[in-house]
Amino acid sequence: MIDIIKKPQPMAIMNIVWPINGLYLGPLGILAYWKIGRVNQEHQHDEHGDEDDHKDMHGDKPRWQGVFVSTSHCSSGCAFGDAVGVPIVTMTGLTIAGSVLFSHYTVEFILAYLFGIFFQVFSIVPMSRKMGEKMSWGKGFIQSVKADTFALIAFEIGMFGWMAIVHFYLFAQPPKPDTMTYWFMMQIAMLLGTATSFPANWLLVRKGIKHSM
Repeated sequence: MIDIIKKPQPMAIMNIVWPINGLYLGPLGILAYWKIGRVNQEHQHDEHGDEDDHKDMHGDKPRWQGVFVSTSHCSSGCAFGDAVGVPIVTMTGLTIAGSVLFSHYTVEFILAYLFGIFFQVFSIVPMSRKMGEKMSWGKGFIQSVKADTFALIAFEIGMFGWMAIVHFYLFAQPPKPDTMTYWFMMQIAMLLGTATSFPANWLLVRKGIKHSM
């Protein structure tokens, strides 16, 4: 976090994304930041500021690295929404069809989708404008829905699948949200969600629906 404050990202939303990545991806997220995401001080604004910003956003990364950043950007919004959804379900005592798990699925999916779209809008619009396209926020929202929906569903398949295993098979009584065990299981779920989202993001980048970052 301190390093990001000292060397902010060319795309402002990534100043939020990388710290979230560090929380749920753990050492992998921190390593990815230092190896892939960290801003090179030499590239920060001289007389070619805009050109360098564009280069820093896309860079000359191998495709897998650009897709990984796109995936972690998408997944950070999903993970944040999921984390916000847990206390909402817990405090309200909400159940769906008599199931607490189904209520977690529903609330967390909705919030993950909202935060995922929010994060996506604030990457697509600034990136497009840096590339010379006069994109409106409305058009950016539409593009974000196209770019994020498939990737988000892929993320939640991995995450919700693990949550089901934890709920029905790993424990005699599912862990409660006020325990470290619960949040450790959630972290594993988010890691698996990132893994299942990576192929979806690869396909979206390959089809030109979203940009490699």
